[in-house]
Amino acid sequence: MKIKNLLPIAGTILFLIIALSSCQQDISTIGSGILGDETPNGILDDSQTIIAYSRKLVPVQSNRLPAYQLGVYNDPIYGKSTVNLLSQLTLELSNPTFGDSAYVDSVFVYLPFFSTATTVDSTTTYTLDSIYGSSPINVNVLASNYFLRDYDPNSGFQDLQNYYTNDGPTFEENLGIQLGAVENFIPSNNGFILREGTDNEEKLGPGLRIKLDSTFFQNNILNMEGSEELRNSNNFKNFIRGLYFKVNSSSNDGSLFIFDKTKAYVSIFYTSDKESNPDEKESKVYKLNFGGIAVNTFQNQLSPQIQTALQNPNTETGEENLYLRGGDGIISVVELFGKDNDNNGVADELQVLRDKKWIINEANLIFYVNQDLMVGDGTEPERIMIYDLKNSNVLEDYLLDPTNGLEPIDAFTNHFGRLERGSDGNGEYYKLKITSHISNLINKDSTNVPLGIVVSQNVAIRTTQKLLNPMEPDIEQIPSSTVVSPEGTILYGNAATNQDKRLKLQIYYTEPK
Repeated sequence: MKIKNLLPIAGTILFLIIALSSCQQDISTIGSGILGDETPNGILDDSQTIIAYSRKLVPVQSNRLPAYQLGVYNDPIYGKSTVNLLSQLTLELSNPTFGDSAYVDSVFVYLPFFSTATTVDSTTTYTLDSIYGSSPINVNVLASNYFLRDYDPNSGFQDLQNYYTNDGPTFEENLGIQLGAVENFIPSNNGFILREGTDNEEKLGPGLRIKLDSTFFQNNILNMEGSEELRNSNNFKNFIRGLYFKVNSSSNDGSLFIFDKTKAYVSIFYTSDKESNPDEKESKVYKLNFGGIAVNTFQNQLSPQIQTALQNPNTETGEENLYLRGGDGIISVVELFGKDNDNNGVADELQVLRDKKWIINEANLIFYVNQDLMVGDGTEPERIMIYDLKNSNVLEDYLLDPTNGLEPIDAFTNHFGRLERGSDGNGEYYKLKITSHISNLINKDSTNVPLGIVVSQNVAIRTTQKLLNPMEPDIEQIPSSTVVSPEGTILYGNAATNQDKRLKLQIYYTEPK
């Protein structure tokens, strides 16, 4: 039996037993009811004192990300997102020498997909990961004239420079010539074989590989041998200021992929005189890496219905639905234990629990998916995260999770439960275990901070990204893995009309004797 069916039934039966057998203690101040009031163990369903609502994020820092996106993704609920990329290039080797009479044969830029290779009988096949959508997109690669700074001049060059998801128009005002393009591109699991059949044969995994203008690299790389511009990567980044990848789709649909920029590069294939015999030619390759700053920029098209729902969230009593979306998307806020009506600095409900000095055995927040508003069909995010908004940090439960060393898809599943799906494959609920957090609030007088709920591409990543401007309540940073997450979901909030699907806080406790 599913948890969403089991808990209401069990709660009702036990509550009736208690109500009939004992009326000695008035528990109305505790919230929605205590189970097992006269026994050592009990369950508190404290859902009535939760306040939860959603906010559309302001632009988010999108450099220094753990991974980057490129493409067009049409979320069936949240609409179309276009994600472009600006990235610096760095020298493979400083002050390179190319040999006499060096000339460029061809140039390619390569952005590898996340994939897993399997080789059987010398045949290698690839399984792709982090690909969203399967419709064609157009990709244009242009030289950038915008200089990406390492440090912020407004801080006296003491702080690192941040770039944000809304910087696209600024970057596009500073573009140079087009260097290459591909039309009707659809990510596939086909790899590449370079110099096939030769001693220098090279196999590349699946990815985006675009031919670039040879003349540009002849003039700005090979012909610049010995110049100050190629002396080191710092000089070079000011000389060649980067590549801008601009994508579009002729329809509402498209394709988007996530990639590791540390494995992306530009290959310059060239020929020069052989050093040992100038009458002979030899083929060589020089690479430019994506080792500098990179920035993702976003263009989102939210539906009017969701825009309206997010405009004026009810922060006093909470909302019927909670919206989550990655990118510079949407966050939901959860505030536990209600209001502080006596103005003593502690929520009234929390003070009652502190006075009882319960031992907390387990505590869970359960978020049910609103499948009446969702499409399903594999487009729901597998993981969501909870974190301390005030301090922009994980909860103690994260640090104590014994599954922390597993692969990202299964890591931290004790704290951040994976999406539980029904027999039809559609998501039913997420269970987030916050036992240590609740125990600290009740027994260690920890501060009852607002909590953020976001989708996550990889819950094992602890870095955060700053917002361009802080938002209420205490939203200043979000997890980096949220910015890299294309998908979204809709969850029932604390004010849902369907009481069985309302956001639940379950506290399993033991009463001290």
